[in-house]
Amino acid sequence: MTEPVLEAVDVVQFLGHGAGRVQALKGVSLSLRGGELVLLMGPSGSGKTTLLSVMGCLMTPVGGIVRVGGQPIAGTDPEALARLRRDHIGFIFQSYHLFPTLAEENVRLALDVRGQRSRHTVKAARDVLGMVGLAHKRKSFPLELSGGEQQRVAIARAIVGQTQAILADEPTGALDAENGQAIMSLLAKIAKDQSRAVLVVTHDPRILPFADRIVHIEDGRIVNEESGSPAKKVSMS
Repeated sequence: MTEPVLEAVDVVQFLGHGAGRVQALKGVSLSLRGGELVLLMGPSGSGKTTLLSVMGCLMTPVGGIVRVGGQPIAGTDPEALARLRRDHIGFIFQSYHLFPTLAEENVRLALDVRGQRSRHTVKAARDVLGMVGLAHKRKSFPLELSGGEQQRVAIARAIVGQTQAILADEPTGALDAENGQAIMSLLAKIAKDQSRAVLVVTHDPRILPFADRIVHIEDGRIVNEESGSPAKKVSMS
């Protein structure tokens, strides 16, 4: 069995301070392996986004272990942690988080922060925009794009650096059914790469058919895990 690309083991996390301090994660374990798309589902306040933040190295847990590519992150200084996120983890958010510049430049920025500034980055940005069906929109600004197109730019930006783990927080939440299905088809196609794993936090039951695994979290604990539907292999062409 291959090494998980991203793993949380017995993770504990608190949120807030003083009287408002709550335990958001209570010994949660979750592994992501290359070639799979995992849905993380649960009610509001169950710990979904907190777990995503911990596994994405945006938040340091108070207990447990997080491993990226088999390496524990405990004791990693903030600068090295930032490099780890930049090089190994791609993020996709419901609200897109695009910069007010051209689609192509939004994607190239993900390479710029890695110190990759050459004509090859232009080609890489164009290639990945073509992969998500936006080659014809590379010179468009975010305000000129539909919600589905903006989310495709966000996906292109997340995958252009060849990150092993793609973490998506409600990526279909702001989209209609047709665009939501199109976005999930893209993420499922990315997850077919055996070197990449995709974790999607969602409330949306319409995207269940895209999952290889479905993990349910409630009150800070994993309460159930099941395999995706055998009929999962929705058309991804």
